[in-house]
Amino acid sequence: MSNKLIYIGILIALIFTQSCTTKETNIEKMLSRNWNFDTEIGPSFVDSTTFLNLSYKVSGGDTLREFTSVFNGRKDIGTWEIEDGNDLILASPLQNMETEIDSMTQSFDDKGEVTINYFKDNESVGSFENGKFNPKKFYQRFTINEISSTKLHLVFENQPGSATQVTVLPYKYVSKVLPTSISFYSVTRGLLGIIALIFITFLFSSNKKAINWSLVAKGLGLQLALAIAVLYVPFVAVFFDQMSNVFMSIIGFTDDGANFVFGQFGTGEIQGPLQNFAFKILPTIIFFSALMSMLYYLGILQKVVYVFAWLMKRFMKLSGAESLAAAGNIFLGQTEAPFLVRPYLEKMTKSELMCLMTGGMATIAGGVLAAYISFLGGDDPEQSLFFAKHLLTASIMSAPAAVVAAKILVPETEEFNKDMNIPKEKIGTNILEAITNGSTDGLKLAVNVGVMLLVFTAVVSMANAGLGWIGGITGLNDVIASSTGYSELSFQFILGYAFAPIAGLMGVDNWNDMVLTGQLLGEKTILNEFYAYATFGDIKSNFVSQKAVVMSTYMLCGFANFASIGIQIGGIGALIPTRKGMLSKLGVKALIGGTVASLLTAVVVGMFL
Repeated sequence: MSNKLIYIGILIALIFTQSCTTKETNIEKMLSRNWNFDTEIGPSFVDSTTFLNLSYKVSGGDTLREFTSVFNGRKDIGTWEIEDGNDLILASPLQNMETEIDSMTQSFDDKGEVTINYFKDNESVGSFENGKFNPKKFYQRFTINEISSTKLHLVFENQPGSATQVTVLPYKYVSKVLPTSISFYSVTRGLLGIIALIFITFLFSSNKKAINWSLVAKGLGLQLALAIAVLYVPFVAVFFDQMSNVFMSIIGFTDDGANFVFGQFGTGEIQGPLQNFAFKILPTIIFFSALMSMLYYLGILQKVVYVFAWLMKRFMKLSGAESLAAAGNIFLGQTEAPFLVRPYLEKMTKSELMCLMTGGMATIAGGVLAAYISFLGGDDPEQSLFFAKHLLTASIMSAPAAVVAAKILVPETEEFNKDMNIPKEKIGTNILEAITNGSTDGLKLAVNVGVMLLVFTAVVSMANAGLGWIGGITGLNDVIASSTGYSELSFQFILGYAFAPIAGLMGVDNWNDMVLTGQLLGEKTILNEFYAYATFGDIKSNFVSQKAVVMSTYMLCGFANFASIGIQIGGIGALIPTRKGMLSKLGVKALIGGTVASLLTAVVVGMFL
């Protein structure tokens, strides 16, 4: 074990060093976002449409820096540059202005092409060149006094000797369309991350010589194909967009039910103190659980699962049972999916059980998926659709990734059953009983989630109080506040810096985002993904890079945490009590496999961002 940790440490150090020297840590990347003007410029100028949006992208080798600003009712569009490392220059054509022209000149170059320049009082007002009129531009120079992930402080001169200070704050995370750009750098970083994660998994393998590398390659190929299809193939992207719309509609139906039960008389809506997590998000878990139960009773869910299972069985040469389990985990929870393969559980090989457990760790259930969308999207429908699409994609992509991780950790060395039949048993004697049973199970899950978040939040708060006290008497709080994005020594600070190297391994491109991503990964692994997603919803505007936000969405999409080991041993063990001993031995490896699978999914998507 010690040699494994040494290898992992060396690997992470090498990639972490490379990631910290990336060119994407420069000031242009930090500026590329949508900023809101703060009230320091005067209340009369500030309204909901006052903003400065700086975009930065590389397309075909050309760097495009474009800005849009709305200030005091005036909208400007143009380009921006950084001069002398500290000056932000905005350049935009003069708009809505009529200018008389009193003279003009024309010139010819050596190719015979003409350029016409227009003047007013000997000052240029524009030119006509290459068949296009180029108006005179208005230049505004700002001095960047301070920049961080949470604040941009600018100084500019209105008149000689008269300076005005402007503070702008990050706008809520905005992304109507996910910009994608394949570059040699992003693909290389992604491939390096994949190799590193596969190597780490290889170190923990129980039988390195028996690993089926053909299966591993096919699983990774399937992940890459899914990522490319969702991001670049129009009809696939449209399909996932439509699926996201369906999810959002279902969440809307949940709101109708919650408003009826908890809404005020007269308005019929949840208002005031009830407009909170318990009455807005937890009901989605109950409704989705009932919906899944109804779809299972009608046989619809089994048919969808069978299609995914058939594809993985044919493509990756899996057994029938593990194919069904891997596909079932896309839609069902880690304790519900084993029911799909209940007749096979007693005779499943060690490798098949490992695949079943890892799949449960690497994916999420349909019920909590809706809650995660609510966490990240909030009341913004566009943001909800954005995250719904990526959460759906993450859950599907993690299925083959879980198989890859499981088959490296515990390779198949025994004969297995190739049959693939889903049990015909129903959840209830009729559809109403199925809905009732699903609602009851959903209520138990919702209460469990609420209690876990309550307890974990309180425990973390208590731990932070103690750590903050230690930081105060040792002077660490002042050091942390002056040199990091955290205000004092805290649980989040420790996790962020402890797991930041893994974020660098994944391909996150700058230190600020590495720490935030590391914090989320630590919270997910040590506490649970629900707590991590709740944190993610609060801090996602602090990320510098949109790529890191999307990668974090994929990374957190799984049940891989220490508590899940006990949940799986208890849940699956209740179905096969004679094999509880084997389940216990596989628990930690399933956690490793589930974590690696989620990281692989994030890395693969990050290659194309």
